[in-house]
Amino acid sequence: MKQLILTLIVLFVQLLAKAQDTTNHAGQTPTGLHVGNKIYVVLVVAVTILIGLFLYVIRLDRKISKLEKS
Repeated sequence: MKQLILTLIVLFVQLLAKAQDTTNHAGQTPTGLHVGNKIYVVLVVAVTILIGLFLYVIRLDRKISKLEKS
């Protein structure tokens, strides 16, 4: 039974690996966010928001710790 499950898992993973697009896109024109490298702008905005949230949580934790001590 274990061997059957392992075989099915391996076949499923192989099917997923073959489902990926492996064609060469060098001749095609970029579309969507890749036009004008807008994908990098989205990435920078997302990272900036995450860093801002992280810093806010750290600052809030310090304030709460300071209030707990007094």
